Amino acid sequence: MKRLRSGYTTGACAAAAAKAATLCLLTKDLQPRVEIPFPQGGRVTFAVHMAALAGPYTAVASIIKDAGDDPDVTNGAEIEALIRVIETGKDRIRILGGPGVGIVTKPGLPVQVGEPAINPMPKKMIKKAVEEAISESGCAIGQVLGIEVIISVPNGERLAEHTLNRRLGILGGISILGTTGIVRPISAEAWTATIKASMDVARAAGLSEVALSTGRTSEAVLEAELGLPEEAYVMMGDYLEFSLLEARAHGFSRLHLGCMWAKLVKAAMGIPQTHVRHGALEIKAMVSFLKDLGLKDSDKFYNANTAREIYWRLKEAGEKEIICLVCKRAKAFAEGVAGIPVSVYLIDSGEVAERA
Repeated sequence: MKRLRSGYTTGACAAAAAKAATLCLLTKDLQPRVEIPFPQGGRVTFAVHMAALAGPYTAVASIIKDAGDDPDVTNGAEIEALIRVIETGKDRIRILGGPGVGIVTKPGLPVQVGEPAINPMPKKMIKKAVEEAISESGCAIGQVLGIEVIISVPNGERLAEHTLNRRLGILGGISILGTTGIVRPISAEAWTATIKASMDVARAAGLSEVALSTGRTSEAVLEAELGLPEEAYVMMGDYLEFSLLEARAHGFSRLHLGCMWAKLVKAAMGIPQTHVRHGALEIKAMVSFLKDLGLKDSDKFYNANTAREIYWRLKEAGEKEIICLVCKRAKAFAEGVAGIPVSVYLIDSGEVAERA
């Protein structure tokens, strides 16, 4: 199997762009490549997409984000840094957000309300990169005056439409993110960080209950069913157990869990990770589980091709009680992990088919 290729975060790209722009400003030399330090050690070289002087005390540079083999909506995005010399204020290096970088409008995130969505680690990386550029340039101007860094993302507002930023209260663009500088393909870290951030926002909004769903279809049904505030809905993907434990840690008093049949059966069977690559749900194991719940004529179900086909057959056979028992088992598992009351909703054909 081909090994998936890692890439780099928006934060790392912003830092590289800032260094390229600073060198351009202080040396008047357009560097084709720049090297920056990473938080966990080591250094990485980035190809500079564009660098230019924009005035006697201003320069701009950009990096094209390479997310590796991760299906990131910002892969290929241009991350731009505009550098200008300013009078020294409280901070010798001041970092701001420009067009395409979102603004935080809800509490609960690591960035204060009203500030650009540039997370703490990317800010540190940008500052370190600019300091390196000042030192490497040998130019005294960077030592006696201040440097203002404005990070922008052309098309950032459009890209943000394909993220959960609006749900988190980040409006007008994407976030500049990354704790290590590296994007690992199909990153569990990215999913779990988003789940935690969503719950942080819900708690900061004063909510006592949240609704977990595995995808947008299930979430839309829960929205119509529950009518909770926008901040209450948390897209957990396949990270069931992680989400339940996070809900417990955040101190919520109640949970709502919306799933389609295959993932609901996994929850009922106590499988903590609902993605197929984390313990494929074999038809034989599923039918055996249903048989233990009291399924009659279980032998007729072993030749089903998918979990969904089993669900259709259960409905056709009038086995509503078995479907109800699956929901109750999923509820018991969720409550056992989260330690709080959980309402379970089986989603089918765009509506709630059963609940427990």
